[in-house]
Amino acid sequence: SRDLPVLEIPDVHAYLREESGGILVGLFEPEAAPWGTGPGGPPTDRPFATLEVDWDRLGPYVRRALDRLPALGEVGIRLAFCGPESFTPDLNPLVGEVPGCPGLWVACGLNSLGILLGGGLGELLAAWIIEGRPPTDVVELDVARVAPHWGAPAFLAERTREALGVLFGDAAWPNFAPRHARGARRSPVHDRLVAAGAHMTDVAGWEYPEWFGPTDERRPSAAYTWGRPDWFACAAAEHRAVRERVGLIDLSFMGKFWVQGPDAEAFLQRWAAADMAVPPGTCRYTVALDDDGRIRADVTVARHAADRYLVVCGPETITRTGEWLRRACDEHPEWRVAVTDVTSAFAILNLAGPRARDLLARLSTADLSGEAFPYRSGRTIDVHHSIVWVQRMTYVGELGFELFVPTDLAVATYDAIVAAGAELGLAHVGVAALDGLRLEKANRDYTHDVDNWDTPLEAGLAFTCAWDTPFRGREALAARRGEPPRRRLVQVLLEDPEPLLFGGEPLLRDGTPVGYVRAGAYGHTLGRAVGLAMVSGGTPVTAAWLAGGSWCAQVDAAPVPATVSLRPAYDPDGGRARA
Repeated sequence: SRDLPVLEIPDVHAYLREESGGILVGLFEPEAAPWGTGPGGPPTDRPFATLEVDWDRLGPYVRRALDRLPALGEVGIRLAFCGPESFTPDLNPLVGEVPGCPGLWVACGLNSLGILLGGGLGELLAAWIIEGRPPTDVVELDVARVAPHWGAPAFLAERTREALGVLFGDAAWPNFAPRHARGARRSPVHDRLVAAGAHMTDVAGWEYPEWFGPTDERRPSAAYTWGRPDWFACAAAEHRAVRERVGLIDLSFMGKFWVQGPDAEAFLQRWAAADMAVPPGTCRYTVALDDDGRIRADVTVARHAADRYLVVCGPETITRTGEWLRRACDEHPEWRVAVTDVTSAFAILNLAGPRARDLLARLSTADLSGEAFPYRSGRTIDVHHSIVWVQRMTYVGELGFELFVPTDLAVATYDAIVAAGAELGLAHVGVAALDGLRLEKANRDYTHDVDNWDTPLEAGLAFTCAWDTPFRGREALAARRGEPPRRRLVQVLLEDPEPLLFGGEPLLRDGTPVGYVRAGAYGHTLGRAVGLAMVSGGTPVTAAWLAGGSWCAQVDAAPVPATVSLRPAYDPDGGRARA
């Protein structure tokens, strides 16, 4: 009958539905076959293609699907249809204006969900083109997120094999990472990290340690779970090392751009919201906005010289941050300024924790005291056999030094740090612990808990704006400063130490949904899960409004009481970072 419900069966990689008086059986192989990846790519002489059915390949899946509706075994097959479908490396559509090609807009790569998504994407793209900005959050859809190597035919051929299956399977798990086409982008110290016990995951196409553990028979399982993973204690130990001693965090996957030229200062005064007219050796965390005052990038900017700055962004935003910088250059061709992507030129080795200064002092003759090397400053100093730029910044809320080491010197510098840190209790730190550390301090992460629809006022980043400078979006943002925003990013701390937060959990005030958790992790110092959530309640979101409600997060369909605050629960005054 035509009102037969659609039956989706992920464990047999199939779906069944009524179609023209019959039953359509659709299949999703866990290991698919790439097509059109040879010389010349797929055919370009026709808009649609069909392929011969490989019954040896598809037969077992057909039989498993038919087992769920036995009557199908008694009828014939009216039509066997096999058509190629397009899949993107991260299973998200490609939408927006193509980087490097102004005026070329795309809405493609819909991952077999074109009919489902087509209407919404058409409306979104039309508004984006006409109004000059997207009408909603598009950070996961924007074609500007794509790394150049995603277009390599060999990369696509390998990654496509699993895309079809994980769309209806493993991609739903927390901490999911693709299995194929791995290792294209690696830190210069990748092999050292693996030898130290790193379990690698995929972060925006980079191989990156998720956690560190023993390399013998005691090694924890890396199996996906919605509960506490076997490696939970490993991440907890890394977390404690940063809070109590010192941790080594490889941040080489961060994007890095030189902005150079006689007009570099004027250019960045317009592009970034912070004051860029600062002495060399000054570092700033800030945001770049569009004309409507909404966030397009969050970056660290360090002034190296009168005519040279280094802009650093997260790994997920390298392409889009570079594009946003270059578009700004195109808008002001009279400015003598050049933007150069130097991501691969430097490794970043971050020392974080109360003993970070002691460790770095064992490798350098520089004066590292708070007076000579204050928080948010940078210097070129000697570190072991290298001369490197070091900036005193932190993402984890502790005393920290970020070492920008030339790639060819990275391994030797890493080895010296590990040797010197042995007596100080140095620990390697992966992304699992990093997430818990930064969320305890409520530090933001663009594309994870801040997106392109947020303003600095809503995201808690107004402190990054210098209101007396001519930054882009200042007028629109200043018009909203009159009263507290009606939506704000808040820290969420569960009161029960057992449940976990992964992101996506509804947040309720007095039983009414007012938002959801955008990013979550376990805060081992606080002893509970912690996250960041965007909330709105039809009224200005103030500290009094937050305190006047009863809050809970919906975790596994159960309400878990929570504390909600505009200030971080860990070190709210930031004294540890300035130590």
